[in-house]
Amino acid sequence: METSTSSSLGSLSREDKEDCSSSTTIHSATSDDRFQDRAFLKVTCFPEVLTCESFDVKLCLYSLLLKELLLLDTELRREKQVIFIQVLRTYLSDFYLKKRITEDLYQKIILTQETDLEELQKQLTSRLLSTEMSSARNSEYQTLEDLERKEREYSEHIIDNMEAFWKQADKAEQFLLNQSNCSSAKRGKMMMYLTERMIAVEGLLSQSQDLQAMDIQERIFNWELMVKMVDFFKTKIQEESKCRLDAVAGILDQLTIKSNLSLSQKEELLTGLHKAFLEQVAHCNNECVQQGKDLIVKLLACRTRKIREIKQAQKDEQEDLLSKTQKIGELDEFLKACHEMLEKQRQTLHDLEEEDDCQSTEAIAELHQELCSGTSHALDELVQELFLQTLPTKTGLSLRECELLKEECQENLILQLEKWDSCRQKQWKLFQEQLQQEKQLWTKEYALSAVMQKHLSEKHEKIIQGVLSRLGGLSEESAKYILRKHRLLLCSVLRRLAVRNVAMAALTHMKMSQKKSLLQELREQHTLQKSSSHCQDEHQWQLQNAMESHILEEEEKLEEETQQTRLEFHQQLVAEIQEALQLVQQHMEQVIGQALLQHARQEAAKQSSDDEEDFKERLIEAAVESVYVTSNGVNRLVQRYYQQIEKIMDGHENRKLQQLKSFQAERTENNRLRKKQEENEQTLKEKMNQGTLNTSSAVHQSLLSSTRMLLQQQKFLAQFDVQQQVRLDSLKQKILVLHHLETQLENQLKQAEQDFITELAALARVPLTVRKQPLNRSVQSG
Repeated sequence: METSTSSSLGSLSREDKEDCSSSTTIHSATSDDRFQDRAFLKVTCFPEVLTCESFDVKLCLYSLLLKELLLLDTELRREKQVIFIQVLRTYLSDFYLKKRITEDLYQKIILTQETDLEELQKQLTSRLLSTEMSSARNSEYQTLEDLERKEREYSEHIIDNMEAFWKQADKAEQFLLNQSNCSSAKRGKMMMYLTERMIAVEGLLSQSQDLQAMDIQERIFNWELMVKMVDFFKTKIQEESKCRLDAVAGILDQLTIKSNLSLSQKEELLTGLHKAFLEQVAHCNNECVQQGKDLIVKLLACRTRKIREIKQAQKDEQEDLLSKTQKIGELDEFLKACHEMLEKQRQTLHDLEEEDDCQSTEAIAELHQELCSGTSHALDELVQELFLQTLPTKTGLSLRECELLKEECQENLILQLEKWDSCRQKQWKLFQEQLQQEKQLWTKEYALSAVMQKHLSEKHEKIIQGVLSRLGGLSEESAKYILRKHRLLLCSVLRRLAVRNVAMAALTHMKMSQKKSLLQELREQHTLQKSSSHCQDEHQWQLQNAMESHILEEEEKLEEETQQTRLEFHQQLVAEIQEALQLVQQHMEQVIGQALLQHARQEAAKQSSDDEEDFKERLIEAAVESVYVTSNGVNRLVQRYYQQIEKIMDGHENRKLQQLKSFQAERTENNRLRKKQEENEQTLKEKMNQGTLNTSSAVHQSLLSSTRMLLQQQKFLAQFDVQQQVRLDSLKQKILVLHHLETQLENQLKQAEQDFITELAALARVPLTVRKQPLNRSVQSG
């Protein structure tokens, strides 16, 4: 525990010092663990936050942000599925009109796809609900640890659902092409067109997601302002009761000094008045909480009814638009219109909720103001009873004198309330400055997220282009389709991970919220003390400087801990990105494999010749009918042919084994030399840095440690890229060697077959002039 310099301020009482010291002890591992396990209220919408304790407000608001992000992700995923079905329906309608498919098949495909997508959504909903229930140890409260685990599992389920949708979409496209009776070239164009349409949809969804995520964040700031306004109403009656009691105590002190009251009488009157004030304030607070909750329930019931009516009208609007049959040429305009309609519907609901939030805040504020006004009137009656009924009998003063004392007390109360109002305005200004700083942090967060997405997109575009360039053999259309397909999958992954990044930033703010609140209280306390002390002696001036230094120190520590926490979440995000990109890679391997298989089939079809097959059939017929062909002669030819084949295969296996052994030995030696070189470089760097580290100060050592960590990370990434490139080059060399051996084997087998046919034709007296000689495959052509 660190000791706060503010705890030694001479102007504070012993209790105030203890409270200040405990409140400014911001950094503690034990307090972090307790805060991580601390339960806070589960809320489903903003009006429920208005009845929360002030300490839970930040956590509740950011939990709402996470809930809104999940809802946004769900809405955009459903929009994507709806548009995919519409694209599929458009092509099926075109095929049906052109008589390429039957009406029964048309209905079957649409029904199957809709059923499968509904099943995917049910599975995801079930998994998300299971995660929600598993973390619900208490149905009304949750901890930050539970929330982190729940968000992580949510992300895993959504990524799995995304992969399942890819497979379902590919299955639907393949089935559509198989049933369409189109040429190979037309099928390729159709697949390209479908993919480009979905890429355009992903672009619209990504843009919409970014804008709405920022809008959700802006709503969080507006909610904080509303909650702060209501919180001022909650504290106003407490401050007023304290000021009233201080004003009365000042008057009673005067009467005690003048011997109009004994010390015991003064203490008795103050104790009774204090107890009565506490009862009135407690009753007011209880009524604010209870009546506030009842009012929120009524307002939410009205909101639920409005939202239900709006959603039903929106559902009818969607069905009306989606029921219209579209032509392929009008598909782009239709998709844009569909997206704009759904976007407008979401905005309508958001506007309704925002308006309802403002109305709920105003209603709660009016309720608090009304209850506080009644309590203030009750406190004034207690004071009036003290001055006009109790004091005349206790002090012997006249009623007029007691009325003057009451007027003096009222004047003192007004002065103290003015001071409190001035302090409240300064606190409000500091609170707005804090929100502005948080807005800047979020703006920076969105900018970094955009840079990261751009970097990943460009990097993996280059990777897939490199893979295609190394493969070769694919047509330009096939390569272009593979690139488009990869871009589509990558857009889906990056859009999802952008939401995950915002959620992790919110979790970072939640973990730091307690320390930020304590630091903000320290700033407010310092600002109020500085403004209230116009004439300071040397001791007070030193204390103020010490307080400022302490605040700066705490700000630096908070910034460091925030960056460390964000780094931990960033590392977790990187791991999730790698897993998601691994799914993209696996899916693209299947796509590329299918393209290569199709290409191989086309090449094989080109190489097979009908003339050759006809010649073999005629040769067999001639050999059977020829008088020159005997059983012994044919057996000798067949035996020599099989022996030659066996010899060829044995030689091929031996050459293949020797090449693989040589290749493995070369690779092992290269790895050994590379590791030895890296160890030598590392040893040299450590020797060079040792002298610097021995003579550096603590600050320099910390900076060098951070720099060394960054250099190690960069070195690891560079080594990873080098190793990946070495592996790719090694695999490329291995493939070339094996392909060369395969080509050599194929040429030898063809030559053996040619020799057998020549000998059989000579035995049967059949001329070879009608048969073209087969050309041997070269390594380059293969």
